[in-house]
Amino acid sequence: MKIKDCIYWLFKNSRQFHRMIMVCTLIGILHAAISLYFVYVCKHLIDIATNVSDDSLSLYIGWMILCIVAQIILAAFRGKLTIRNEIGLRNYLHATLFTRLMKGEPVELGKFHSGDILNRLESDVASVTETLCITIPSVIITFTQLSGALVFLTLLDAHLTAILIFVMPLALLLSKKYILRMRQMSREIRKTDSSIQSHIQENFQHRVLVQTLEYTSHSVKKLTSLLNGLNEKVNQRANFSIFSRSMVQTGFSSGYAIAFLWGVYGLYKHTITFGMMTAFLQLVAQIQRPMLDLSKQIPTFIKAITATERLAELTELPQEEQGQPLHLSGKFGIRIRQMSFTYPNHQKQIFSGFSHDFQPGSLTAVVGETGTGKSTLFKLILALLKPQEGEIIFYNEHQQINASPLTRCNLSYVPQGNTLLSGTIRENLKMGNPSATEEEMQKALHTAVADFVLDFPDGIDTYCGEKGYGLSEGQAQRIAIARGLLRPGGILLLDEPSSSLDPDTEQLLLQRLSTQLQNKTLILITHRDAIAQLCQYTLHLKTSEE
Repeated sequence: MKIKDCIYWLFKNSRQFHRMIMVCTLIGILHAAISLYFVYVCKHLIDIATNVSDDSLSLYIGWMILCIVAQIILAAFRGKLTIRNEIGLRNYLHATLFTRLMKGEPVELGKFHSGDILNRLESDVASVTETLCITIPSVIITFTQLSGALVFLTLLDAHLTAILIFVMPLALLLSKKYILRMRQMSREIRKTDSSIQSHIQENFQHRVLVQTLEYTSHSVKKLTSLLNGLNEKVNQRANFSIFSRSMVQTGFSSGYAIAFLWGVYGLYKHTITFGMMTAFLQLVAQIQRPMLDLSKQIPTFIKAITATERLAELTELPQEEQGQPLHLSGKFGIRIRQMSFTYPNHQKQIFSGFSHDFQPGSLTAVVGETGTGKSTLFKLILALLKPQEGEIIFYNEHQQINASPLTRCNLSYVPQGNTLLSGTIRENLKMGNPSATEEEMQKALHTAVADFVLDFPDGIDTYCGEKGYGLSEGQAQRIAIARGLLRPGGILLLDEPSSSLDPDTEQLLLQRLSTQLQNKTLILITHRDAIAQLCQYTLHLKTSEE
């Protein structure tokens, strides 16, 4: 990604904060102007004290006090405004990126590790917001202060200004010969940092598996290797930065020494006053400090460019089709015609010329060996995947609609395993239908054979941890089914709904589903023959080679 493209991305994605960032910058410029006037006041005070000037001492003392008070007030106001802008922009980017990721095409999004995405949302967003709200305004303010100080110093002594302009920028130029290398190193560091977060997240998420396989030492060893690699890259970049700062410090020390000796020589020759000597030293500081600040911002800009590239990759992900949901009324089914599907970058074809009709109001068991495409069939129906050939049609007596993200409103999907989120059982149930009443939730729990929830001390307000912590697998599975039942869609997709249930509960669940959901079309994946025999229809999937 080119730098100009990064700049455009930053500009476009921060447009609504430009005005407040500009206000913050103008306050900083006013602060810099007052600091230059403070130098002028100090020069006059010394000249008055040494009888070089006969201006009013009390007047300039008053000006000095006003300058100090004004700088304190402006600094505080700018600091408050900067924090407000930074937090606001960070929250906006988090919300925008999160929304875009949640609406992205699942296949493309699956190319990114979740740990890498989280790293980008946290570290890279923080880097970008810091650059936009702090670094760029600071650079503008610094340039203004530097320009003003140079003009002021030129009015006092043009020769000294010419010498400083030659010495200090030369040091800056010599120190920045490795800028491109630093950008590459920053990109490598961010990539390694993402790998570390991905490793920690994934191993912690599956810590029980890692422990039972006695793989902890290997996991720690890999993390140590990643950390050592990160440490080496950071040290290399630090060496570049140290060299840069050393060159800058050399130039600044030389500039200060020249200004000091120039002033001493002027005093010796009686060509300048003590006030002018003080102004020299103050102005040199106001020239050196902005230059030093600018030199420090170069690594920050490089880091921000790298962060922008990584965030732009997320915003460029293809999005699912957006629009008004396409609802079907009454009983409806799903007709699949000559569907063929192969996963990207895979040679094995999952479906080839596959056709089937899930009739309205029917109960169908989908069975087959592992790898025959049972879960893939659900993803195709949900439009999480797109077939390369053929079509999937939702139909009733009066209407036919091709499957798309806009037809998901007609579907309720209960994935395999424990899919509860941390929060109360009520909050999990309302994910299926945010406007569900107490009666509707109790009815869904009963149908899902999850009446046990009502016996808890806190009932449906019982808190469960991540992945249903505090509940058994069977309990969590039945609550997830109840959540799916609350969704108003006319088709219910159940992926191994009874995998964690005992035979009696399993049979009771299927009996309640078939008798109480007669207006819905039910499709369930199962490996159990007993479940398949209880269903109205059975669809046997085989590999495309069979």
